[in-house]
Amino acid sequence: MTTAIKDDESAPAAHHLRVIQADGTDPLAKCVADALETYLRNMDGHAVSDLYRLVIEEVERPLFETIVRHANGNLTQAARMLGLTRSTLRKRLTDYGLAGR
Repeated sequence: MTTAIKDDESAPAAHHLRVIQADGTDPLAKCVADALETYLRNMDGHAVSDLYRLVIEEVERPLFETIVRHANGNLTQAARMLGLTRSTLRKRLTDYGLAGR
């Protein structure tokens, strides 16, 4: 399937690019939606609560790990890629036990 990189016109202020499949779908959004559907289906009728916190924690940790690795440990570059300040990134890395790794 062909992919394209397009301007995200809905993004505020800064210039943002998104990867869009030929069928118009966003692969990252689809991956998240699929994971949530699987999670909810596997709950098998059990009550779901605090899902927002769970999703944020499950997404943030690998997001930070991947971006810091991609930036070869350069926290200034990683913070810029994430749209965060360096101090905010360092705090979040500490929160997840990732600081100094």
